[in-house]
Amino acid sequence: MLRVDLNSDLGEAFSVYKMGLDDEILKYISSANVACGFHAGDPMVMDKTLSLAKQNNVSIGAHPAFPDLLGFGRRQMKISFAEAKNYTLYQLGALFAFARSKKLKISHLKAHGAFYNMAAKDENLALALCEAILCFDENIILLGLSSSLMCECAKKKGLRYANEVFADRAYNDDGSLVSRELEGSVIKDEKEAIKRVLKMIKEGKIQSINGKEIDIKADSICVHGDNEKALDFVKSINLELKKAGIELSSLEKVI
Repeated sequence: MLRVDLNSDLGEAFSVYKMGLDDEILKYISSANVACGFHAGDPMVMDKTLSLAKQNNVSIGAHPAFPDLLGFGRRQMKISFAEAKNYTLYQLGALFAFARSKKLKISHLKAHGAFYNMAAKDENLALALCEAILCFDENIILLGLSSSLMCECAKKKGLRYANEVFADRAYNDDGSLVSRELEGSVIKDEKEAIKRVLKMIKEGKIQSINGKEIDIKADSICVHGDNEKALDFVKSINLELKKAGIELSSLEKVI
């Protein structure tokens, strides 16, 4: 039987500002990537998000970002290896405190926004993520863009890793994500998203924004929590996976 993880980036509210429908989304996913304060999230939000994840039996992962609260972590930054590693460790530590208080464990780590997109192509950043995990807890799974440098570096370092694909994002010919600044970068049609997801899981293929069919490995499917259609997407994907006989499982059971 085919198995796949369904994840979403959650806990991205901040103070009195709400973001996403975390309470509802958590009912349909198997893993949550929780913001750790650098791009979104605060102590109260982190605490609430982990409580909700525990109630729904959803695995939790750290979602570290560049220190860019105003830009929601989506602006590129030039940082050193040491900075990348320590920014990651700092945010891992923050989430760990809340996880331990609730007797939860951090199962995985997925970088956010610009940090994620840059680390997919920048070996220095990819290795910094790996080193942060290795010195914190070598059992944590690195969740990285499918077949990217993040996954390659994790493999070299002997880390467990999972290939992530996106239900709601368009791809370039090289397998990278289309910039959000470009038209068509975000998939808004629910039926189209489901069709793409099933193709990635069953055939290991996806059509790029230019119409080229490219190879892709899908261990985990992401639906962005801030997508206006996020709840509809996770509900439908959850249902269609079950109809197709594909088991929804946490990352630890997939890889």
